[in-house]
Amino acid sequence: TRRSDRMQRLAPLASLRRVFPRTFASAGHLPSRVTPIATMASTSTWDGSGTQEDLMYRDECILVDEKDAIVGHDSKYASHRFIPNQPRGKLHRAFSVFLFDKNDRLLLQQRAASKITFPSVWTNTCCSHPLYGYEPSEVDTDLDVKSGAVPGAKRAAIRKLKHELGIEAASVPLQKFKYLTRLHYCAADAFAENQEMAGGPWGEHEMDYILFIKPDSEIKLEPNKEEVDDTRWVTRDELREMMDPSSGLRWSPWFRIIAEKFLDKWWADLDNCLTTDKHVDLETVHEVM
Repeated sequence: TRRSDRMQRLAPLASLRRVFPRTFASAGHLPSRVTPIATMASTSTWDGSGTQEDLMYRDECILVDEKDAIVGHDSKYASHRFIPNQPRGKLHRAFSVFLFDKNDRLLLQQRAASKITFPSVWTNTCCSHPLYGYEPSEVDTDLDVKSGAVPGAKRAAIRKLKHELGIEAASVPLQKFKYLTRLHYCAADAFAENQEMAGGPWGEHEMDYILFIKPDSEIKLEPNKEEVDDTRWVTRDELREMMDPSSGLRWSPWFRIIAEKFLDKWWADLDNCLTTDKHVDLETVHEVM
């Protein structure tokens, strides 16, 4: 299958070291470069070129501690491996976008079956990572976070909405995003196949920034088949039906946590959620382990 072929291309680590010499340490299989952000400079513009495997090694997550203080950066490959010497991966920043239409319906996506991590699961509109090393910068400072501005996370959201769903940046301007709060969670990937072949097992250990947005006009979707298998606009009642165990659908762990603990009260008061600070919590890191 296409998935197994892709996984086998991940297997030969010696070859990967030749292609990505900066990513792999001289000894062992685990990329070990964890460099403080302050010592490095952003260098280029992200264009999304290459395969998912390329992006796993090339894109670098922003590593943080449990208080969301930045401690360095490392590849997505290294950050998401749940292996004996790092059984919970490496804690890194992420974002989760919840995009609503004029009728207050939420856009869901089903991740592609070919995804390396969490394939075929249903989840919120878009979920990914702000990255280190690109311009414009996606690294939010302490002041950015304390003020609630989080321009880095919002830029990352705009970038990935275009990459995954074909949503143009003009339809989701930075100032329309509403940052609500942060969640700290950790979840092993119970859905990935051929994990040993791919370098896994995999998982997510994230400081997840919650971003709501309701565009002013109707958006055009052009899903990237490398990233997304399906999309669906849903009401609150429709989402409850979809998430009922009898549906047989699989869900990302981060979305299930958000849906069970936070989403309904935010969605029920969506106008205030988007236009006031009633539901904003800038101080708390919600531990939902």
